[in-house]
Amino acid sequence: MNDFKYQIGVGEDEERLDKWLSAAIPTLSRSYIQKCIKDGQAFVNGVPCKANYRLRVDDEVSFRIPEAVEPSVEAEDIPLSVLYEDEDVLVVDKPKGMVVHPAPGHYSGTLVNAVLYHCKGQLSGINGVLRPGIVHRIDRDTTGSLIVCKNDAAHRMIAEQLKAHSLNRSYRAIVHGVIEKDEGTVCAPIGRDEKERKRMAVNEKNGKEAVTHYQVLQRFREYTYIECRLETGRTHQIRVHMTSAGHPILGDEVYGARKSPFHLEGQTLHAYCLGFMHPTSGEYVEVKAPIPAYFSHLLAIL
Repeated sequence: MNDFKYQIGVGEDEERLDKWLSAAIPTLSRSYIQKCIKDGQAFVNGVPCKANYRLRVDDEVSFRIPEAVEPSVEAEDIPLSVLYEDEDVLVVDKPKGMVVHPAPGHYSGTLVNAVLYHCKGQLSGINGVLRPGIVHRIDRDTTGSLIVCKNDAAHRMIAEQLKAHSLNRSYRAIVHGVIEKDEGTVCAPIGRDEKERKRMAVNEKNGKEAVTHYQVLQRFREYTYIECRLETGRTHQIRVHMTSAGHPILGDEVYGARKSPFHLEGQTLHAYCLGFMHPTSGEYVEVKAPIPAYFSHLLAIL
């Protein structure tokens, strides 16, 4: 067991125990923390507490983190929208709400569970048993194209392109506010938010180089429809960069401070185009994921 202990200070009270713990321990998902609380692993002032307990100043919170056990990942017959496939690679259109690979709180229903079934286990093993075939990720509530490698040779070739920033990756997004310039570039290093470790942020001191190019596709009264092209691939890059530019992505509950008048499940961000040099033929392959129905409907409303 790993024990986490902390005393609640001024300004940290009145928050739910599960929400506070998920922010304090960003390596664990909130659903996993809630499960641990239900199993009696969370204590306030030495007494087991429920997830909805409201913290008070000077409360002593302790949380037992069970020893990590490497789980087996099972193949699951989950329908996939296949955009491209051959003996080396598979490009899928990931739906909103699907986690890419297993993690605490998400050991089933992930994209990895689905591709294990689809590819009959024929996937690269470079990233270990929890991430077979996975070279890059997109967020749970981001939709669109994602490449999966079926063997180690293909994995190494695609990973090299990712490292060299030669993969062509463009996204479609709807952001708050009207962007005046037709195109622009956000060049700002990204690292962990020093105040909220679960978030990423523009971090001049400890961040890594990050470059996002954007182009206006359509302007509305209060929003702008844009295309973003990644030059680098940092965690939450587009979400962080567009927020830093004063135009957070519509529906982004983590980085967008502005409320959405629409009933959305997370950010309106779609991995539209993925282009790469094929690991075997050496030819350029470009795949486009159709704009999802909820996104098109929102555009029509705007």
